[in-house]
Amino acid sequence: MVSQTVTIRNTTGLHLNPAGVFCQTAMQFKSKITFTIDEDEANAKSVLSVLGACVKAGDELLLVCEGEDEEEALKAMVEVIDNGLGE
Repeated sequence: MVSQTVTIRNTTGLHLNPAGVFCQTAMQFKSKITFTIDEDEANAKSVLSVLGACVKAGDELLLVCEGEDEEEALKAMVEVIDNGLGE
């Protein structure tokens, strides 16, 4: 298991389009990918779970990847967040 705290930088947070990019990135990996915000855990591979977390600009997420490709998954998730989630 690997984890890292990241900050959502895009001004709109994780609304539908960035949430889709976030989930598409997560679904490329076999590892279980979750994130925690305000003590609530969400499945990074589920758009409904991501949207339900109500992530806003400036929020910090603890990304957790667990599985055979966890290192690559964490790197890709951090990169897509740092790059603004397609915005």
